[in-house]
Parts: sequence; C-alpha cells; structure tokens
Amino acid sequence: MGVWDHVIAGVLAVFQSDPILGVPITVLMVLTGFLLGITVGATPGLAGPMAMAISLPILISIFGYSNDALLPVLGFLIGIMKGATIGGAVPAILFNTPGTPDAYMTTLDGYPMAQKGEARHALRVAHFSSASGDTFSDIVLVLCAPFLAILVESYLDLPEKTALLILSLAFIASVIGNSVGKGLISMGLGLLAAMVATGEDFYPRLTLGQPALAQGIPVAAAILGVLILGEVFKALEDIHRDGQSSSTTQVGQRESKNGPFRLRKLLPYIGRSAVIGTCIGALPGVGSTLAATLGYTSAKRRYSKSKEPNAPGFGQGAPEGIAATEAANSSVSGANLIPVLSLGIPGNAAAVFLILAMDSIGGFNPGPSVFQLGGGISDDALNPEMVMAFGIFTTMFVANGLNWTIGGVFMRSVGVMARIPKERLLPIVLLLTLTAIYVQETSMVAVWITLFFGFVGYFMRRIDMSPLPFVIAFILGGNLEATARQAFAATGADPFFLFNNPIALAFIILAIGVVIFSMRKPAE
Repeated sequence: MGVWDHVIAGVLAVFQSDPILGVPITVLMVLTGFLLGITVGATPGLAGPMAMAISLPILISIFGYSNDALLPVLGFLIGIMKGATIGGAVPAILFNTPGTPDAYMTTLDGYPMAQKGEARHALRVAHFSSASGDTFSDIVLVLCAPFLAILVESYLDLPEKTALLILSLAFIASVIGNSVGKGLISMGLGLLAAMVATGEDFYPRLTLGQPALAQGIPVAAAILGVLILGEVFKALEDIHRDGQSSSTTQVGQRESKNGPFRLRKLLPYIGRSAVIGTCIGALPGVGSTLAATLGYTSAKRRYSKSKEPNAPGFGQGAPEGIAATEAANSSVSGANLIPVLSLGIPGNAAAVFLILAMDSIGGFNPGPSVFQLGGGISDDALNPEMVMAFGIFTTMFVANGLNWTIGGVFMRSVGVMARIPKERLLPIVLLLTLTAIYVQETSMVAVWITLFFGFVGYFMRRIDMSPLPFVIAFILGGNLEATARQAFAATGADPFFLFNNPIALAFIILAIGVVIFSMRKPAE
C-alpha cells in the first residue's frame, strides 16, 4: 500500500465514523471542541490546556479505550486547541485583558482600536490572521512530520534515539522559564516521579512501601495536578491577597463601526509572522509567547519603514500589529505537532494532553515508526498508525474549515465571557478537575495524588519555576529508560554507548552546549 492509500484511509476514518444526527461523530466532536475552545479562550483565567485537561478523562470514560475512540477524542482536543487560539484575542481587544501571555501583544493595538470604535474591525483582522497562520502551520505539519520521521527512522538507532531524547529534555529545560537551573531541577523532578513504579526488574522502586504506587504514579493525576491545580491554587491565592475582584477591567467602546479591511497591506505581515511562528513551534518547548513577541517586533521594524502619513503607529491601534501577533501565535499550534508525531516529544501544554490521549487510549504510538509503509509487516498492508496520523491531519483541516466559516462569527459573540469573575470560575475548574480524575481512575488515591501534585505545581510557580519541564520529563521518562535499556543491551552492555557512536555523541555535546549557552543569558 502506498502513501495515498493511507491518506484516503485516514480521511475516510474521519468522515465515515459512526454518525450522530447524520453527522460523523469525529466531525461533530471537532465542532463541539472548537466552539468550547473559543468560549474558553475568550474567558480570562481559563485556557485551552485547562479545558483539554478536564475534558480528556471525561472523554475517555465515555468513549472507552478502543482504537475507535482515538479520533473522536483527539478531534475534540484539537478543536479546543484551535478554538482557544482565536478566542484569546477577544478579551485582549475588547477589555485590554489578555487571557494568555501570548495575547498580551494583541492588546497593544487591539484595545486602542476598540477605544476608537473599531472593535469589530480589530476582531476581523485577528480572526483572518489567526486562521491564515493556523492553516499555513498545518500544511507545513503535513509536509514535514512524515519526512522528519522517515529521516529519524532511517539514520538513528537506539543509542542515537536515547541521545536525542536527552537533547530534547535539555533543550526544553533550558529554554522554558527565566532560569536554566530551575528548568533542570523541574526536569529532574519529573524524571524522578516517572521512576516511581516496580520498574522493568519487577521490584518496588521509590514506592516508599506504598502498594498504591507499585504500578507507578497515574499519569493524568500528576499532569493535571501540576499543570491545572497548581495554576488554580496560585490564582486563588493571588485573588485573596489582592483583595479585589479580578473581573474589574476597563471596558472600551465597542461600537459597530467597521474600518476598511485592507487585505493587501496585511498579507506581508501575516506571511512573515506565520513563517516565524511555524519555525518556533517546530522546536520542542518554545511556545507561542515567544512567537508572538518575535512576530510583533519584526512587523514593527517593517512598519516603521513603510508607515503612511497620519497612520497610527504600533501600540496606537495599527491593524498590522494585530495581524502580526495573531498570525504568529496561531501558527505555533500545528507546528507543535511536528515533534509529537515524528518523534513522540511534546513541546507545549496542549501537545502534552494530545500525547496523553494517545498513550491512554492506545493503538497509536507517536514516533518515527508511525510513517513506515506497511507498519513493519508487509508492503501490501496498511499501517494503522499511519492511517491514524492522516486521520489526525484531517481533523485539523476540519477545524481549520470551521475556523474560516463560523469562527469569526462565534468569536465576536462570546465577548461577554470576559466579564465573568475568576473567583467564580476557578473553584468550578478545581471541582471539575478532581471529578474528571475520579471518573477515569475510580480511586480516591488518584484524587489525593492529584492534590499532592497540585501543591507541587503551586510551589513551583511561587518560586518562578516552570512546571512544563516537569510534565514533559514525566511523560518521556518511561521512553527514555526503555530506549536506554535497549541500547545498553544491543551494544553488548557497553556503558559508554552514548559516547562511542558519533551521532549520539554529537547529540550529547549539543545538549551540554544548549545548557551552557542558555546559562549565559541574564535572568529576567
């Protein structure tokens, strides 16, 4: 079977899934997740990963663990991821309240436009730029992920793959956050938590004599605790300390005045930012905040050279500033799945929950073997994982189609969500997260573990330590150990297998170099 057979099979897996009310269930799940994502993105205090974290255990309890459940669950999560990306521009433009850090750059020009009565124009620019950057990123994903996976599978053996995982962890720990040392500590804690289990030698390891830990720490409990509950605890404490409602925001004028949509002038800014965001998104651990910042600053330099007389400058209501920012941060979402699907390495919080869904449901193991023709069985057989990969690509383009058609209309109608106080939302998020964990694990032990890691995530944030290296190291810890054991055995128990292979040695030197180079940057 050739590549096109897998592409057709992946598309049919989406559009021929069991229908509900005449609509294929996978398409319906993408639509539902997309609308939920816009709503969540338009609500300050919430975020796409938060909604994905709560939804995942509930979806698994509904659809189960069979292979047929994977595409509907991933379709819902991908819909949330893409919807939240465009929804984040709504509070930034209307209320000068960035729901996420990368939306801060949108406020610089979006809110001044809203104050001048051009809120609808600003939202149209944000929607078009976001949809354009997202679509460009997805096209690059489809073209690059199979190529990178085939390259890795052809040239990298077990020692090189072990070194590549070490390089990825070192890169993530170094670039996330303001301190390389804290990033390395966070990564080390994640690897330590991943070692808690009976291990491959079938004896208790780091379990403190607790039978409940013999099978290891539940993945969902640790990840949701550190990423979601930690953020909720910190936000609740901030609200209590400030002693005032977080919903107190200045509302600009939101008249229906519609400025001219000058597409020809916006396209150069959208195109450049889309390329910047895609390149940054393809690097594990480098998120949309950096992409938005670089896209905005690059556009500002170009704009200052070609600025028309009487045109507003950047920071004073220039539509080009919104276009550059939204195209950059939206183009990260598709590119972030390049390392996920080709290497099995998540790069940001949204990708964490996608790979967690893949690992939880089973039937799909992201990595270089996904894009092998025949699935390692026969050239005449379909590789089910490759079919699933093209099914995932199809759901992403379905979400893009929804973005282009109904995304703009819906995002303009959910601005009211920015008025909901955080102190009312966060307890609901806390209860929903704990309920979701109990629904999936049906054990109070998992709930207590989630709370424990929630406090771990809270203390990490209090000392300005990013929890993301912890989470990614926790996910990759098992793969790193298994790959290292296999490489050790395959090389005849050579303890220096990472240094006797030139490619593996190059990866290790790069890992050390990344850490040293990052340490030279001044802490912010």
